[in-house]
Amino acid sequence: MEKVLSQPTNGSLVLLPILYMVWSDTTITNSEHQAFESFFRAVDWLSEEDRKYLTAKLDPNSPPSREELELWWKTIKSSVDNATTYPHLSSIGIEILKKKAPEVAHTFPLSKIEKELGNLENQLGIIGKSATLTFKSSHANISTSYETRKGFDTEKLTALLDGPRKPLIDEIKAFISRKEFDYVDPGNLNEYREQVLVWCKMLADKGYGSIGFPKEYGGGNDMEGYFTVMETLSYRDLSTVIKFGVQFGLWGMSVFMLGTKKHHEKYLSAIGSLELPGCFAMTETNHGSNVRGIETTATYNHKEKTFTIHTPHINARKEYIGNAALHGKMATVFAKLMINDKDYGVSTFIVPLRDDEGKTLPGISIADCGRKMGLNGVDNGLIGFDKVIIPKENMLDRFSSVDEEGEFQSPIASDNKRFFTMLGTLVGGRIGIPRSALAASKSGLTIAIRYADKRRQFGPDGTTEVPILNYRMHQRRLLPLLSKTYACHFAMEYVTDRFLNRKEDEMQEIEALAAGLKSYVTWHNTSTLQECREACGGKGFLSENRIDALKNDSDVYTTFEGDNTVLLQLVAKSRLSAYKEQFENMNLFTVIDYVVNKTKTSITEKNPLIIRNTDENHLMDPEFHLNAFQYRENSILNSAGRRLKRLMDEGMDPFDAVNVAQHHLFTLGMAFIERIILEKFIEKIEQTTDPELKEVLKRVCALFALYQIETHNGWYLEQGYMEGNKSKAIRKMVNQLCWDIRKDAVPLVNAFNIPDSCLSAPIAT
Repeated sequence: MEKVLSQPTNGSLVLLPILYMVWSDTTITNSEHQAFESFFRAVDWLSEEDRKYLTAKLDPNSPPSREELELWWKTIKSSVDNATTYPHLSSIGIEILKKKAPEVAHTFPLSKIEKELGNLENQLGIIGKSATLTFKSSHANISTSYETRKGFDTEKLTALLDGPRKPLIDEIKAFISRKEFDYVDPGNLNEYREQVLVWCKMLADKGYGSIGFPKEYGGGNDMEGYFTVMETLSYRDLSTVIKFGVQFGLWGMSVFMLGTKKHHEKYLSAIGSLELPGCFAMTETNHGSNVRGIETTATYNHKEKTFTIHTPHINARKEYIGNAALHGKMATVFAKLMINDKDYGVSTFIVPLRDDEGKTLPGISIADCGRKMGLNGVDNGLIGFDKVIIPKENMLDRFSSVDEEGEFQSPIASDNKRFFTMLGTLVGGRIGIPRSALAASKSGLTIAIRYADKRRQFGPDGTTEVPILNYRMHQRRLLPLLSKTYACHFAMEYVTDRFLNRKEDEMQEIEALAAGLKSYVTWHNTSTLQECREACGGKGFLSENRIDALKNDSDVYTTFEGDNTVLLQLVAKSRLSAYKEQFENMNLFTVIDYVVNKTKTSITEKNPLIIRNTDENHLMDPEFHLNAFQYRENSILNSAGRRLKRLMDEGMDPFDAVNVAQHHLFTLGMAFIERIILEKFIEKIEQTTDPELKEVLKRVCALFALYQIETHNGWYLEQGYMEGNKSKAIRKMVNQLCWDIRKDAVPLVNAFNIPDSCLSAPIAT
C-alpha cells in the first residue's frame, strides 16, 4: 500500500523552509527544540491544527521520512521565484503561504509574522542569505557554474602587500628568476651545499648580503631591506635563505650589534662580501633555549691579555651551528666569562675556526651534523673547543668588557638587564624567520589553490565535472588558511616597523611581539603546508610540485630562534609583568575605576541580546570580532594572574607556580598574539582607500576572525560569551564566507606575485 503523507497545515506553510533547514542534517538539538517551544508560546496567529502538526514534526524521536522531506522540498521549490532575492527564510515562507493558501494569507498579520520568524531564525543560528540559496533552481547547478572572477585589481593588491619596498622586491624576484638559480637536486649533499654557497656569493656580489650593515663598511644601512631580501628569497630556496641569514644576519649582525668600532672595521666588509664566512655559535647540546645555562667557558688571563675558550665535556659542544661543517672560518661564540675564578655570566667572543686553506685550527674539533629532514644546503656542525686561546680584542665588548686592570666592566649595571639586552640581538632573527615562513605558506597556498581551481572531480549526472575548489569542504580546508596568511602578513609588517623604529623602553614589548608572532606564524606555516599537500592529493606528494621541499625545509622554523612553546610562555610572562605594573602604578581611585570599567565590559559583552545575536550584520561587524578577541585575552590574563598569585600566596615557589600554570600561560600568549594580528588587519583595511580592495579584504578579515572564534568556541561557550545558536550561526557564516571568497581565491594568491620559476610546480603554472 502506498504511504500517505500528511500535508502541511495552512499556518505551518510559513514555517516550512525553517523546518526543512532544521531537519536537513537529520537531527534536531535540544536548543533548537527549545527555540521552537518558546516561539509557539510567544505567537498568537498559529491555530491549534497548526500547532499540532508542527509539534508532531519537531519530535526528536520521530524525524520526518525521506518522502516527507521530499514533499516539503517540492512545496517550497514550487513557490520560489528564481528572479527574486530572498533575504530570509521567512520571506520564502510568506511566499509559500500566498501561493498555496491565498484565501487565508490575507487574514494573517504578514509583517508581524515575518519579524517573528526572523527572530526564530536568529535563535536557530540560520544565516538567511545562505539558507535561501538552497531553494533556488540556479543554486542546483551552482557547483558546476561557480568559478574564479576578477573582482579587484590584482596588481593593486600586490602593491598594497609589498608596500614601499616593492621596487626592491621586484628587483630580487627578477634576480632569483635567472637561469643560474635553477633548482638542483638536493639529494647530493656536497653538491647542494656548494651550490647554496655559490648562490649566497652571487647575492653578496649584488650587495644584498651587506644591505643591513652601515655604509662605511660597504653596506646599505637598510635593515628593512635585509628583512625584505630574506622574505623574497624564501620564494626560491630555503636553504639559501638560512645560509644567507646565518652569514649576514647572525654572524654579521652579532659582530655589528655586540662588537664595537674595532670589530666593525676589521670584519664587517669581509663578512658582507662573503670573503669571511662565519657562524653564530650559541646553542649547546645540553642547552638550547636556556642560554644562561651554557657551559662553554672563556677564562681571562690578565698576564697574557688572552681568553681561553674551552668545552668542558662533549654535551657542552656547540651544536646545529650553520656554516660550521664546511665553510665557516670564524664564529661568534657565546661563553661564560671567568675572571679570577668568578663567573660573570654570558659574553661573546670571535673565535677563528679554520685557516685560509679551510683546515681546522689547533684546539678546534668540528663534526658534521649530516643529512637533516630539510635545509640540506646548509652545512650544520658541532664545534668543540679544547683550550683555544684568543686575543683580548676578540671579545665583543659593547655590553661587557675587561679593562686594563683586568676588571670586568659593563655600561649596564644589572646582570639581568645586560643579559637580555645582549639577547635582544636575536629579535631580528625572530622577525626574519616568520617572514620567511609566510613566504613558504604563500607558495604552498598558491600551488594548492591554483590546482584546486582547475582540477575537476565528480559532479551532477549529465554535467561537466566540478572544480574541486567549488566543494565546500575543500574551501574549508584552504580558505581560512589563506585568510590567516593575509592576517599574519599585516601583523609582520607591524612588528617589523616597531623593531626598526624601536626605543629603549619599548624593547621588552617588541621582543614579546616578535617571539609571539614567530611562534604563531611558523606553526601556521607548518599546518598550512600539510593541508596544501593533502589538498593536492597524489600531485602534492610528488617532489616536482615542491610542497615536500617547502614542508621539510620550513619545519624546523618552529624551533629555530627559540622553541615556539617556550617563546609563548615568555610572551605570557611579559603580559603578566605589564599587568602587574598596571596595578602597582594605580592609586585607590584608579583601581576603583578599573574594576568599574571591567564590570561594565562584562555587562556589555554578556548582554543576553549580544550573546544570542545571530544577525548577519552583527556577525560581520569587525567591532564584534575585536571585542571577542579582546575579551578572550583579558579574561585569560586576569585568570592567569589570579591563579599565579594564589599559588604563590599558598607558599609555592614561583618556578613551580609557573610550571603548574604552563598551559594557562601558553593560552594567554596565543590570545594576546591573535588579538594583535586581528587589530593590525582591521587597521590596514581602514587605511585602504581602494573600494574594491577594501571590500575583498573585509571578507578575508571576517573569515580570519570568525574562524578563530569558531576554533575557540568551546572557551566562549564555557564563559557564557555566546550561546549555542550563535556558535552555530558563526559556523554557518564561516561556510558562507568561504563560498563568497572562493571566486577571489585565485586572484588573492596571484597577488602574492610569486614568479613561476620560483613556484616551479607544474600543477600551479
